[in-house]
Amino acid sequence: MGSRTGTLTDGEVERVIDGLMVQLPPARRVLLVPPDITRCYSYAGFITASLYRRLSDSARVEIMPAVGTHRPMSREEQINFFGGNIPEQAFLHHDWRSETVRLGTVPGSYVREVTGGRCSQGVPVEVNRSLVDGTYDLIFSIGQVVPHEVVGMANYSKNILVGLGGRRMINESHMIGAVCGLETIMGNVDTPVRKLFDYAEEMFLKDVPLAYILTVTTCENGRTLVHGVYGGASRRVFEEAADLAQIWNVTEVPARMKKVVAYLEPGEFSSTWVGNKSVYRTRMMIEDGGELLVIAPGLRHFGENPEVDGLIRRYGYRGTPYTMKLVEQGAFAGADMVPAHMIHSSSEDRFTITYAVDPANMTREEIEGVGYRYMDVSRALARYPVDRLAEGRQVMPDGEEIYLVKAPALGLWRSRRWGGGRK
Repeated sequence: MGSRTGTLTDGEVERVIDGLMVQLPPARRVLLVPPDITRCYSYAGFITASLYRRLSDSARVEIMPAVGTHRPMSREEQINFFGGNIPEQAFLHHDWRSETVRLGTVPGSYVREVTGGRCSQGVPVEVNRSLVDGTYDLIFSIGQVVPHEVVGMANYSKNILVGLGGRRMINESHMIGAVCGLETIMGNVDTPVRKLFDYAEEMFLKDVPLAYILTVTTCENGRTLVHGVYGGASRRVFEEAADLAQIWNVTEVPARMKKVVAYLEPGEFSSTWVGNKSVYRTRMMIEDGGELLVIAPGLRHFGENPEVDGLIRRYGYRGTPYTMKLVEQGAFAGADMVPAHMIHSSSEDRFTITYAVDPANMTREEIEGVGYRYMDVSRALARYPVDRLAEGRQVMPDGEEIYLVKAPALGLWRSRRWGGGRK
């Protein structure tokens, strides 16, 4: 169910869940796979809580957030996202380093075909072992379809293959996305990495009792607006959600902007690993020589784990040629997702990137040490009071023209030179 012009009510969402439930066999052991707090506007918290309420009286229901390489959710985050009625013991944590099993390999010949010869190494398919060892007789994968820098449009099989995936799949899918080029991928459905995931699902996940619930959402004044909810087990569910997301979550601006200001909610973004969606999602509307100012009051580190944080601190965000030279030198052995992130997070010297942070959490030396410019967050918020400014293009009292993006994780903003988009 979806709307190209309006929103859905909670009751309409519940009816979509009702319709899906009657199509599925009874289950005694159920796993729910929602996103973590970094997808707080996905509406997946509401859906997860609804499924838990419906199923927990007659089945053992556990929840394993699709964290990928992110840190585990805290209890406070669990309550904020899913509500307080799901006990802490129902939550499991996916460890991408030690809890996965290899199901097979996407052959190098297929990788070469879908990447146009840019990559030719086979990609091992690794997922959390509990997905395939018979622990569960029904698995719900829940999440938001939205433009994504690696796969084009997020969710569907990505939630499983990356969110509950292992080191090799995470690393190599991200590197393929970087090598193929963010600008050719973002907002598109049939991309090299999506084809990789489709192959893996068809060949290695076909016997997993997996059903999807996918949402299309936007945000208005801190409130999630639901435009679509789709449920089922086929790729068609993803395609319908992606079609709607391309309407609601891709914004086209008439001309590129000299100054873009992006705001990162402190409860949602504590690292550049996640917060650099502000770079990925806005870069295609920033003019050459322009500036992206990222206001990030909650920023405390670069990576979501010590290994990644250390690599970013050591090498920084310094563009594709520098990063690929490091790759050739073996600087990221076993961690290819890191140079992929570094490439996506650089402006390639086309525009400047300034991070406005709380100096009590991160210092000027830390920010400038990775190649970004520094600004004190209090000064940034005094100049650009996000809570009092409207989303989009506006002129400040002194005549400065900016474009404000309040929730960069929820979309893609691009100028008409890139094509597509509705708004």
